[in-house]
Amino acid sequence: MFRWGVLSTAKIARDHVIPAILESENGVLSAIASRDEERARGLADRFGAPYAFGTYEALLASDTVEGVYIPLPTSDHVEWAIKAADAGKHVLVEKPLALRAADIQPVIDARDRNKVMVSEAFMVFYHPQWAKIRELIAAGAIGRLRHVQGAFSYFNRDPDNMRNRPELGGGALPDIGVYPVVTTRIATGMEPRRIRATIERDRDFGTDTYANVTADFGTFDLSFYCSTQMALRQEMVFHGEEGFIQVQAPFNAGDFDHHRIELHDQRRVEARVFRFPGTRQYRLEVEAFAQAARGEEAQIFTLEDSVRNQQVIDAVYLAGEGGGWAQI
Repeated sequence: MFRWGVLSTAKIARDHVIPAILESENGVLSAIASRDEERARGLADRFGAPYAFGTYEALLASDTVEGVYIPLPTSDHVEWAIKAADAGKHVLVEKPLALRAADIQPVIDARDRNKVMVSEAFMVFYHPQWAKIRELIAAGAIGRLRHVQGAFSYFNRDPDNMRNRPELGGGALPDIGVYPVVTTRIATGMEPRRIRATIERDRDFGTDTYANVTADFGTFDLSFYCSTQMALRQEMVFHGEEGFIQVQAPFNAGDFDHHRIELHDQRRVEARVFRFPGTRQYRLEVEAFAQAARGEEAQIFTLEDSVRNQQVIDAVYLAGEGGGWAQI
């Protein structure tokens, strides 16, 4: 069993990733670390982890874990991913891995020199609905793909939440704007060429709270918006000449809505529905990561993929500031 350690007691770890580790067939939760040892011990007791550490360094120095999950604030991801890799640990680091594509290269260097597995935690990569969508598009089920439309929004004005604190890497684009981009890349196997965008920032927080983005993929466009100050919504639609694919819960399948995609024909007189009951994308993520870390065959989201995805977000910010097209 792959022995996991978790750096911090963050909500996403508590609500999603630690339960996924406990459900997984090939992993166990070995240790929790926090800068507050009492909090680490409390979470370790809650989930049955035998070890708790009062510093991140202590966990990384311990032989009780093989790999670590890092759900720290975004501003700390690169630093601790490198430290974990240098400690000989395999690393699953929460998205976004970095705030600039150029910052990912030192993580790649750390991965390579230590011969460990390092991956950005895009759980959507592991959900079978995206493999099915890619299969349908490639098979011509909707004819020539012309347009992809996406939306991801929620409302959060908590001044203490890291998503509203620029010094911690907050903002709508790093938190949720990455998802329409990565899922379009997964579903089509293509990369955008240029970006056009408008961005709005909160006057109090300084973070980007709304972005309206167009990405030119050459043979089709992706248009999406994301916001941290709009009513809750998420949707992706892949529109072709002969039909379209509607994804009901593209990013938080099972929580936001059912695991379901709909394939509509040109006249919308018939729809084929594909369901994925019982799918746990976080569990699939940690299981695939553990397999890959052990040298078994498994597809994971690579750091090279992380660079390509972050280059798109970098271009969105550039286009939002310049007002025209930004090349990727």
